[in-house]
Amino acid sequence: MDSNVKSERIEVPVACNWSALTAVQQERQRALYRQLRADVEEVVELEDGYAFRHSPDRNVLLAVAEFVSNERLCCPFFEFGITVERAGGPVWLRMTGAGEAKQVLGAEMGA
Repeated sequence: MDSNVKSERIEVPVACNWSALTAVQQERQRALYRQLRADVEEVVELEDGYAFRHSPDRNVLLAVAEFVSNERLCCPFFEFGITVERAGGPVWLRMTGAGEAKQVLGAEMGA
């Protein structure tokens, strides 16, 4: 991405839409949520959301990526960031958003 290009913020209502996922995707998303919640090693509160530190396990990284690919469909008001630290370090999932997104996330993730 060109660093000179400004990212335009689009206002999106803070409302989840589970019907954006098929029944199979919904069940898979629930399983991923349980897996990732059990793997959280640290939660860092951010100004507009949270960052979740996960183990460096390859399967966790794949689960985080799949979780984000589904969650962005049903909760388009979140912004996601995945960071993999060097030298086998942890995987971080950052979830942020405008308005009440942080409160929704805090309630959902138990943060």
